[in-house]
Amino acid sequence: MEAVQSWVSEHKLTSIGTFWATAVGASLAYSSSRTPLKPSLRLIHARMHAQALTLAMLSGAAVYHYYDKNSNDQVHK
Repeated sequence: MEAVQSWVSEHKLTSIGTFWATAVGASLAYSSSRTPLKPSLRLIHARMHAQALTLAMLSGAAVYHYYDKNSNDQVHK
């Protein structure tokens, strides 16, 4: 688990971009099998789903960074 955390902390933008692309692909795959929409609408919906997931991921990363920084500051005092 620490290896994954260290890789993500070193490659923040790559991990966020990969997550976004994966979310778009998953949303496109799901919507193409479930809804009879035009491809352009599927792409718009997939982009919106991916953006919402990315915002949630960024919010989680900010909370993690905040608590990690505070716990490190308390250890060094």
